Amino acid sequence: MTTTPRVLGGRYEVGELIGRGGMADVHLGHDTRLGRQVAIKMLRSDLARDANFLKRFRKEAQSAAGLNHPSIVAIFDSGEDETWVEGPNGTLTTLPYMVMEYVDGQTLRQRLTAHQQLPPTEAIRITEGILDALAYSHRMGIVHRDIKPANVMITSNGHIKVMDFGIARAIADSAATMTQTQSVVGTAQYLSPEQAQGQTVDARSDLYSTGCLLFELLTGRPPFQGDSPVAIAYQHVGETPQPPSVYSSAVRGDLDAVTLHALAKDRRMRYQDAESFRADLENVRLGLPISEAASTGVAAGAAATQTLPASTAVVAAPTAVQPPVITSRRQRYENTAGMPAVGHDEGEDRERRGGAGRAALITLLVLAILGLVGWGAATWFGNQEPPVAVTTVPDLRGMDETAAERALTQAGLQGNRSEAANEAEAGKVFEQSPAAGDEVQEGTVVSYTVSTGPDSITIPDVRNFDREDAEKELADAGLTNVQIDERDDPDVAKDKVIETDPPIGTEVAKDAPVTLVVASGKTVVPEGQVGRDWSLASNTIANAGLNPKRVDVESNKTPGTVLSVEKEGESVDLGTEIKVEVAKAPAPTPTTETVTTTVTQTPTDTPTDTTTTSDAPAGGDAGGGGG
Repeated sequence: MTTTPRVLGGRYEVGELIGRGGMADVHLGHDTRLGRQVAIKMLRSDLARDANFLKRFRKEAQSAAGLNHPSIVAIFDSGEDETWVEGPNGTLTTLPYMVMEYVDGQTLRQRLTAHQQLPPTEAIRITEGILDALAYSHRMGIVHRDIKPANVMITSNGHIKVMDFGIARAIADSAATMTQTQSVVGTAQYLSPEQAQGQTVDARSDLYSTGCLLFELLTGRPPFQGDSPVAIAYQHVGETPQPPSVYSSAVRGDLDAVTLHALAKDRRMRYQDAESFRADLENVRLGLPISEAASTGVAAGAAATQTLPASTAVVAAPTAVQPPVITSRRQRYENTAGMPAVGHDEGEDRERRGGAGRAALITLLVLAILGLVGWGAATWFGNQEPPVAVTTVPDLRGMDETAAERALTQAGLQGNRSEAANEAEAGKVFEQSPAAGDEVQEGTVVSYTVSTGPDSITIPDVRNFDREDAEKELADAGLTNVQIDERDDPDVAKDKVIETDPPIGTEVAKDAPVTLVVASGKTVVPEGQVGRDWSLASNTIANAGLNPKRVDVESNKTPGTVLSVEKEGESVDLGTEIKVEVAKAPAPTPTTETVTTTVTQTPTDTPTDTTTTSDAPAGGDAGGGGG
C-alpha cells in the first residue's frame, strides 16, 4: 500500500520528520519544480489558530526571507496550507510554513553533546561564523533574539549556519512569558538581562546570548545554572559569571576578557556591535592585543569596589563609657535600704549624686552638639556634586579604524564602529558622533562610520533563481552593470543561476561588472569512452544528462566494448539521445567441403594412383595413362 505524499503550494513534497521544537516541526522536503532537497518548517496547529500570531508570523517570514548570507540558513519560500485539525470539533485551519535551505550536517547542540566542550580555536571559529551572520542581520534590521546551540548548524564541510531568524521575533512578540510558554523557558540559559527583565531587546542582546554560547563552547556548561528557568534568569540579572578559565585550563586571559566583556550586565558596557566582538576574537586567535574596552572593562558588568563619598557616611554617636559593673559582694549589697546606712553621711551621698547628674548632663550636651555637627556636615557634603572628568572628542575623520580606536583610547573614550558606502576611501572614517571638539565625560561612547567605498553594494544570493528573477534582484540591489554568461551544467536546469562573479556576498561598487553564470541547458558528450565496457560508458553518458542508445556492430573486438560515441566532445541539449556503437561477436562464415578419393591398383596393373575431387570438371580424364 502506497501513501501519496503531502504537497504544499503545489510543489513541495513533505517527507520525513527531521526536527522538532517547541513551536514547529521540521520535515525533509522535495521541491518538485526545481528538483532539489529542502527543509520545510510548519508551525504547530495549536499556534496556527491564533490570528494575532499568524499576522506576526507572515510579517517576520517576509523579513527573514530577505536575509541572504552564506552563514544564514536561506529561506526560499513561505506560504499557508489548509489542514484539518483533529479533535471532537475538528476545523479547517490555515497552517503557515516556511521552505528553507536543507543543511547536511548537525546542530551545535549535537556537537556539544558529543564532545562536552571544544578546543578554544574551534570555539572561536564557530563564534566568528555566528557573529558574521549577526552582523549582517543587524545591518538589515533583524534581531535574532534566540541565539543558542540548537539554532546553529555545522555543515558537513565545517561551515556555520545560523537558523530560525524571524520565528524567534514572532514568538517574542506574542507576549510569551516564562510560565506560559517554552519559547522563553527553553532558552533561559542564554537570555540577556534586559530580556529577563522584559525590557526592549536590541542587537546587543544577541551579543550577550552569543557570549553565553561562547562560554559553553569553552567550558562545556553555560555561565549560569539553576533548578528552574526563573532562577537562571535571576542570575543573568544580578550575578557575576566566573571566568571560563575557572572551568577550563585551556582558556587564556584574553579569551576570558573577551567572553566576560560580552556578558556585561549593562548593555552599554558590553560589545556594541557584532563586528567589534568578532574583531577581538580574531585578535585572540592571531595572538594580537584585544580592544581596550575588553581588556580593561569590569568583568561581566560587576560593580567595582568603590570608596563611599563623605556625603553618604552616617554620623555615628561616640562610644559612651558605661558605668562600672558591680562585681564585689560589698558593692552588690551597699546602700540597698531606703534609709541611709548607719554611719553613712547623707550630705556626702547627695553631693555624690549631684556630681553624677552633672556629668550625665554634660555627656548629653556633648552628644547633642556632635549630632548637630554631623548632621550639618552630611547636609553640606550631600549637596555637593562630585567632580566629573571630561575630555575632548578627537577628530576621527580620515583615520583608519586602528588609528581611530587608538585616538579614542588616548582620550578616555569608547568606540562604536559601523560601516556604510561613501565617496571616502574604503576603510577610512567619514562620520562620527559626538562631533570632533565636543566636551564629553570620560567613558562616553563615540560612534564612527567606516567607508566601504563609493556606493558599495553586497551581491545578493541568487543561486537557483530564474535568469530574469536574478537580474531583477541584482537591479533592485542597485547593481547597474550585470552581464550574463552561460555554462554547461548537467545538474542545473536551463536558465537557472549557478553562481555569480564576483562571488555572492562580495562588496562591490554599484557600477562594477557582475556576471550571472546561468545554466545553458546543454551538456558536453563525454569523451574517452571508446574502448570502455558499455555498462561503464553508458553510466558516464547518463550522468552527463544524456540518453545513451546502444547500437550493436559486428567486430573482432571483445563483445560489449564501445567502438564509437556519437557527437563525442560536442555540446548538446540535456536529454539528447546519443548512439553508442558496441562490439558484438561476428556471425560464423560458410565453408566448401572437399572430398578426396584414392584408388589403389592391383599388382598386375600399372601402378598408377588416381585422385578424384568433387569439383573436377565433368568429362575430364581422371588421370594420365599410357598406351
